[in-house]
Amino acid sequence: MDKLLFGISGLPHGNGTQKFNYSSGIEYLKSLNLDAMELPFVRSVNVTDKNKESILETKIKNNFYLSAHGSYYVNLNADEDEKQNKSLERIIKCANGLSKINGRSLVFHPGFYLKDSKEEAYSTIKSNLLKLPHDTIDYRLETTGKASQFGSLEELVSLCREIPSCKLCIDFSHIHARYNGSLKSYDDFAKILQYVKSNLGEDALKDMHIHMSGIRYSAKGERNHLPLKESDFNYIDCLRAFKDFDIKGCIICESPILEDDALLLKETYENL
Repeated sequence: MDKLLFGISGLPHGNGTQKFNYSSGIEYLKSLNLDAMELPFVRSVNVTDKNKESILETKIKNNFYLSAHGSYYVNLNADEDEKQNKSLERIIKCANGLSKINGRSLVFHPGFYLKDSKEEAYSTIKSNLLKLPHDTIDYRLETTGKASQFGSLEELVSLCREIPSCKLCIDFSHIHARYNGSLKSYDDFAKILQYVKSNLGEDALKDMHIHMSGIRYSAKGERNHLPLKESDFNYIDCLRAFKDFDIKGCIICESPILEDDALLLKETYENL
């Protein structure tokens, strides 16, 4: 990518009375000067033969970026082989749906530790990720918001080093919550970007997929998303680090006030 895009997760809110589908949502977000939407495939793949042409046409006309968040029902470290295979099927189904509209990044949480050691969970998840077909979709492994969940930055960077079809989705708010409010200053964000650069190379910084929002957390990690200004998440220093490292890619805002906070992020970034 040649710049940093800003968008939202799911359909926009509008003025509260508007009802959007994917095509009209793209048009509306473009009118606000936003660039991207992450389609929620979390419970079902809602791109069909009936709506795919209108979505694709609107995407192309507006030069819009589409990604998708995969199923919540994925655990590539499940105890039963059948559940692991079902998880792979769900990921592939989401990838196929995204391919129909020329989307690029499929975001998902790869699994849970359960009763396994971190090393055992890593090995099983890696083995399953290697079974995914290589195509035009980037499988984006998302950092998780609780230390009890598989998905630390270090685990996912290591998987991306070993599996060519996998790339990162760094949810900076999740990292902040995972370690009980750890991202306090510019240096904290810069260390993450430097870690990515050192382990995955400069190219990874030019093709990033990022989630951001305010977040409420406890000692156990993430609880729920918040508007940016109602949270202690230091989005200004985060964006300043993005600018200094000259990252490219897409930032998806998951705030409860979706497009409002996405615009806040974009305007703040452009004014730094």
